[in-house]
Amino acid sequence: MLYIIRHAWAEDRDATRWPDDEQRPLTNKGRKRFKKLLKKLTKGEFAPAIIATSPLVRCQETAELVAQSLDNQPPIVELDALKPGSDLSALVQWTADRTEGDVAWVGHAPDVDRLAAQLIGDGQAAIPFAKGAIAAIFFDAAVTPAAGELQWLATAKLLGV
Repeated sequence: MLYIIRHAWAEDRDATRWPDDEQRPLTNKGRKRFKKLLKKLTKGEFAPAIIATSPLVRCQETAELVAQSLDNQPPIVELDALKPGSDLSALVQWTADRTEGDVAWVGHAPDVDRLAAQLIGDGQAAIPFAKGAIAAIFFDAAVTPAAGELQWLATAKLLGV
């Protein structure tokens, strides 16, 4: 299973507070809300064995919350391929090299929308990821574009958090 995660709720853009937008963190409220979402998902099948994240702070913090919510405490790997403008080819190759089990990618909108669409079809589908949303995409074999099947897309609103 491949999980695609949009980072949780981050602080608003503010050049005074974060001259480098890559340093913009999650809000305290966003952290709490995302933890509640994870608490519900970890009661089910959600259990990535490794987490890849954009190196931007808001994604790193989201990945850390995911890892902390899981009993297996999966490792987190920073990938430039998940920075804004994500590189699907590089992500597919990195994922193909994994042997740990289920993989999670933590990235940004609109990239996560596009990545999910490309993995389950021709890339033209509209798959909007709300902040903190998590999608599960199943592959019969290796992760390859257009070969996945969307199993679910969970949002905080849907789960009542």
